[in-house]
Parts: sequence; structure tokens; C-alpha cells
Amino acid sequence: MIHTYTVTGMSCSGCSASVEKALNNLDEVNNVTVDLKKSEATIEMTSHIPLEKLQETLLTAGLHYTIEEPNQASASGKKESHTHRLKKTVQPGNGIYYCPMHCEGDKTYDKPGDCPVCGMDLVEQPRLVSKQQYTCSMHPEVIKDEPGACPICGMDLIPLEPSERAEDKTYNELTRKMKIAIAFAVPVFIISMSEMIHNNPLSKLFDMQVWNWIQLILTVPIVFYSCWMFFIRAWKSIITWNLNMFTLVGIGSGVAFLFSIVGLIFPDFFPNEFKTHDGSVHLYFEAVAVILTLVLLGQLLEARAHSQTSGAIKALLKMAPSEATLVQNGEDKIVSIHNITVGNLLRVKPGDKIPVDGLIKEGNSSIDESMITGEPIPVDKKEGDNVSAGTINGNKSFIMEAQKVGADTLLSQIIQMVNNASRSRAPIQKLADVIAKYFVPIVISVAVITFAIWSIWGPEPAYVYGFVNAIAVLIIACPCALGLATPMSVMVGIGKGAQEGILIKNAEALETMNKVNVLITDKTGTITEGKPSVNKIFATEGNLEEDLLQLVASLNQYSEHPLATAVTKYAKEKGITFIDAKDFEALAGKGVTGTINNKKIILGNLKLMEQMHVSIPDALNTFIINEQKSGKTVSYISVNEKAVGYVAISDAIKASSKKAIAALIEQGIEVIMMTGDNKNTAEAVAAELHLTDFKAECLPEDKLNLIKKLQAEGKIVAMAGDGINDSPALAQADVGIAMGTGTDVAIESSEITLVKGDLQGIVKAKKLSHAVMKNIKQNLFFAFIYNTIGVPIAAGILFPVFGLLLSPMIAAAAMSLSSVSVIANALRLKQTSLDS
Repeated sequence: MIHTYTVTGMSCSGCSASVEKALNNLDEVNNVTVDLKKSEATIEMTSHIPLEKLQETLLTAGLHYTIEEPNQASASGKKESHTHRLKKTVQPGNGIYYCPMHCEGDKTYDKPGDCPVCGMDLVEQPRLVSKQQYTCSMHPEVIKDEPGACPICGMDLIPLEPSERAEDKTYNELTRKMKIAIAFAVPVFIISMSEMIHNNPLSKLFDMQVWNWIQLILTVPIVFYSCWMFFIRAWKSIITWNLNMFTLVGIGSGVAFLFSIVGLIFPDFFPNEFKTHDGSVHLYFEAVAVILTLVLLGQLLEARAHSQTSGAIKALLKMAPSEATLVQNGEDKIVSIHNITVGNLLRVKPGDKIPVDGLIKEGNSSIDESMITGEPIPVDKKEGDNVSAGTINGNKSFIMEAQKVGADTLLSQIIQMVNNASRSRAPIQKLADVIAKYFVPIVISVAVITFAIWSIWGPEPAYVYGFVNAIAVLIIACPCALGLATPMSVMVGIGKGAQEGILIKNAEALETMNKVNVLITDKTGTITEGKPSVNKIFATEGNLEEDLLQLVASLNQYSEHPLATAVTKYAKEKGITFIDAKDFEALAGKGVTGTINNKKIILGNLKLMEQMHVSIPDALNTFIINEQKSGKTVSYISVNEKAVGYVAISDAIKASSKKAIAALIEQGIEVIMMTGDNKNTAEAVAAELHLTDFKAECLPEDKLNLIKKLQAEGKIVAMAGDGINDSPALAQADVGIAMGTGTDVAIESSEITLVKGDLQGIVKAKKLSHAVMKNIKQNLFFAFIYNTIGVPIAAGILFPVFGLLLSPMIAAAAMSLSSVSVIANALRLKQTSLDS
């Protein structure tokens, strides 16, 4: 049979040749042909090979390409369509559609149809079935359905989605093996060390030849049970040439073990330099037993530390309640959280966790929202206010309507975002990857050179010295610490951010945030509360304020802009009746137009008035300028192309904005406000906040163009916004920061979301980024300096001057603790204070 696959990530003929070579090694494969131009691999096979096995084959060969199965052909040439992707179980679609060409990035639609950009049919996303999978902390591209070892570095795989049960199982298994290893390693060590005791008491029971056989018997369970996985990983690393820490451990301890067996059984094969005074060969069973036990201890400590690094995600998982009180036919009924559907009425009692996202229908209370905002002060909620899953109710009962359930709740989205981000790779990781690639071959070369130098120039027994020091070099060099330096810090840092209400989509954004030197910020909803209220309606002589309010409110009922909402709310409070409007049109950054009672109504800023050739009396302009200078937003009202009044709207500046902006400027960050509001209003706000600069009367493309201009000047730009019109600028910025109180489109376009929705979160994000990058650099320094010092000492560089040598057992202890020290340093990020 012949199958055709899509292979993405190849860039040259060498890439395609490597894919062909790797896949041709499979027993079921007769022939592989890779077409670089089409990014396709045609495989002739004797029996069907699962896609997962093909992907794993590429990964174990060190090829980080993605293989997918868009089409599959039988020997007869008949094509069959396939839509499943690697490692996912799918059910019918989830009702979300996207363009297969990704013309608009990650934008999705809730209805089928054509892409507005390229015209392609929109494709429905599959609905994924929840299933525990496993990944590698050093190579997140590796995903498996079962626990085991990473095919690239040999590290134990960890759950893709943190689970106490899964992590406890791994830890408990390692603990059991550790107990067995200690039980056998201790007597081996005692037997070996007894030779150093005067009048060795053990020699009175048996001669040393018998004790040597006992050491072999005691070492076998350690090698072939407790630590056999290390040798399996070492073998896999050699045949795939993905050399790693287990390559060094396996070669070093394996050679010592085999040498000892041969020396025990065939002592006459060895020259006198390898023998003791009584004619027996120097054996290293105790070194093998203790080295492997210490490496196992390192793995055990790492498993425990890994559990702590994902503590933030597990804490979030625990916040989700398992049950809720359903109000049905006037009666309360306890139901599983999984049985709640949109529209259900739920009773939330004092002290209960809110089960899903929704709206309070009856009652009021104070809600502890610290789990999503990081703020410990409870928030008062009343009828009509939104509440989020996982937050904790105060001392009053209320009834809520479920609006978002399951994976759609804010808590679920936070968990998913944090989990995905913690597995992403920061750009600084590339440095560690490049070094690790060449590290193991260099260490093996150093070990060979060490043996040669000691054998030629070392004191007698020269071969023994050379052998022991070469093993010490292999054992002490640990690329594991180098590989863990970045991902551990990223995982802990992103978890810390989530606890503070800072949601970071990927590690690259976390790293870039530390370099940001310009912040572009919107005004409404970002600097201000985003809850504008009508201050006054002004009508020129001959017009009634109530009549004008009815016209503009009737027009604004079709708009979703915050200013429109403020006008309609004000009109309802005044008891105004709305009238139908025709030909409604919203002009981004300018205002709205429409026809009411055969009159052309225009509501908006001065740009819109000029565009529509509206006549504005000088006296009216004077009143408007005075309102603007006091910080109010003013919209002109035009009837039949003549300005007849205005609406003055005020939007309070957030209490945290002034403090946050001052802190950012103090750190050397330029803070520039860009708003669609007029110059007078913008100038009043900028003066109050002492901004670096401001731009008024901006359209969405103006924000986008300024960001491009600043980037061309070499600036690293962050953009903070909350509206649909901010989306292009958020996407263009080096770091897009969305207010969690803003629109879904803005949040989707950004890399960082501030759940609470105020600028103080940017200060915290900057501090977090700085702390994480500092921590990563510390980890990389530890890893580099450890090997820079450790390898020469193990090779015996101190012996000529101080007579000091490093025992392979001490080297094993140091190697295990090096990676644990990196993780322990990363865990310190949990204690980082992000408060000003």
C-alpha cells in the first residue's frame, strides 16, 4: 500500500533527505520518496503504520518536522480524505469555523461560509476529547499517550495537563525503585570499603574473592531492575544519535560494570597494572551501585520538583467546584458541574464556589475574585453583574443564570492558556539547545583523552587511574541541567503570573516584555474605567434637549460602542422612547449616522462633521472646547447637516492608572496615549497623568502605523487596549496586552491578557518578565559553570598540584544535584513579589 503525507518544516534538500533516511529505517517501509516543493512524503509500506509512530520516528532521529495525513492512497490509487491530526481523538465539529489558509491569523467564525479574504470555504474545528497525554519538559514537541522516556533526551515524560494522580504514580514508582536500590547499594558499599579497615573483619568470614561475588549478586538488582531504564535510554540515545545525560551515565556505569564482571571471572586477562597486591583485579561494583543509586535519587528529586513547578495550574484546577445547586421548578437540586447547561438557574450559597460563568438574576453579595485578578479585596456584585467560575461567594445567597459552561468558562480558559504557555519555548532556549547538541560528543571525547593521558603519563597503576578518571568525566557532565534551565523558569513564571491575574500566551511574549521600552495605550477602558456616563445634553437655541436625546439614543441603540451604551442608558433613565432608525452606519473612530423621521442624523467627532460637511456655529464650538478642556468627551449632534447640540460624556480615570504610568516611566519606558478622542480632552488626560506623549483623534490605522514607525526605529513596542478597533495594533505590537474587561477580539489578538483590566497589571508583567529572565540566566550560569569546573576536576587537573582526584561516586552525586539545583532556583520565582 502507498500512503501520502504532508511534512511541514522542511527548508532544503538536506531536510528531505533526512526524512527519507529516517522513515526508510522502519521495518514496514519498502520505499520513501519526499517531494520538497510539495512538502509531501510518499511511503510504500507492507502494513499500515500509525501516524504517531511516523512522528515519533522523525523526533527520535532529531528531526523536528510535523507529519500529517491529509490524503491516503491505497495500492489501487484510490484517494481517501482524512481530517484527523496527530495525537488527538476527534468527535463531530465544535461549531467554530476557520479559514484553512489562515488569511486572518487565528480568527474564527461561528457560522459556515466563505473566507472574506481568499474566498475559501471555512473549515469546522474538531471537538477534542479530553485525554491525559504526556510530554517532555525539555522538548515540548514530544507528546505521547502513555508515560515513559523522551525519545530525544531520555527524561521522564510528565503529564501534559498537570494531575496529582499521574505525578504521584511516577513519584511512587521511583520511590519503590529507590528503596530497593538503597537496600542493595549500602551492603555493596560496606563490603568494598571494608578493605580500607585494618584487620578487615569481613575477611574472617570469607576471602575477598567470595565477597567480590557477593558484590556482583547485590549489584545485579540495581542494574537490571531499579536502574535498567537508564541503560535503555542510553542505548536509544546512541542508535538515534540524540546523545544526552543518559548516554554518559550508561556508558560510564556500563563499562565499569562489564569491566568488573570480566575482571572477576577472568583476572588473568588483565595486565599487572589493573591488579591489587594479592593478584585480584580492581573491581568497581560499589562505584556502579552507588553511581546508579545517586542518579536515581536525582530523578526522584526532579519528579518531586516537577510537581511543584506546575503547582499554579493544579491550584487553579482545584478551584473548579465539582457540584452546583440547580434551581428547577422552584426546587433546589444538587447536580454535577458537567450537567449544567447554558440558561440554567443556579443557587449560590454563602461560602460556595461559583460553578460557572454567568449573570446574577436575584440577590446580591460580595465575591472574592482573587483567583483571577490577584486582588484580595472582595468585589460587591448586584443583579445584572457578571460572576466567574471558581470565585468564592461571600455571606449572602443569590441566584445566577449560567452563560458559559465547561471549557468556555474564564477559569477553564485561564487553565488552558497557562498550561499551553508553560510548555512553550522562549527564544533564549535556542542557545541552550545548540550547546546541548554538541555537549555530549565533546564530553565523550574528553573522557577518551583523559584515559589516554593518564595511561601514558599517569603514576602506576596508570591504566586504573585513567579508567577511573574517564568514568568520572562521563558521570559528572550533565546536560540535563542545561536543558532544564529555561523551561523550568518559564513554567513557574507563567504560573505565578496566572495567580496575579496576568495571563501570558507564550514564553516568547514573556521574554520580549522584559525588553519593552515603549508602551502605546488606548484611553477608554484602558486608562479610564471604560464605563462612560452622560454628563449633559446641550441643545442650541430653538431645539429641545429631550428631542435631541431621543434622536441620538434611537440612533445609538444599534451601536455597541461604550459611548453609545452610555447615551442609551441615560435615555432609558430619563424615560425616553426609542424610534426606529434607517440606514444606520458606524464609522470606526468617528461616530454613527442614520435616518430618523426622514431626517439625516449624525453623531460623532469633529472629523465626522467635517467629512459630512456639517455647518457648526462658532458659539457651539466655544462651549464644546470648554467641555473638552475639562477632560470630557464631546460628540456633536447634527440634524440635516447642521450642528444643533452636543453630548458631553465623562469617563473616570482608573485609580491605578496614574500610579502605574509613573512606575513605568520611572523604569525608562515611554508611555504614549493614542485615542480617537479630540485633542483638548486627550491633552487634559495626558497632563493629569504626566504621559510621555499623546496622539488624539486617532483612527485604528493611525495606531497601527505609529507602532510600525517605532519598530522601524528599533523600539520594542507593547500595545495595551481593550476594543475591537485596537485589534490590528495589538497584533502588530511586539507584545499585545489586552484588558480582560475588553472584547474577545482584542484578547485573541494579544499575547498578554490582564484579567483585572488595569495598567497596574503591566507593571506586574514587566517585573515578572524581568524576574523570569534573570532566573533563566542564573540557571544557565549554574549549568555552564558547573560543567566548566566539574569536568576538568573529574579529569584530574588538580592531581599534579594537590594530589586530589574526584571519585566517580562523588561525581554521580554532584551530577544528580546539579539539575535539582536548577529546578530549586526556578521555584524561587514563586516567592517573587510583583507589587509596587
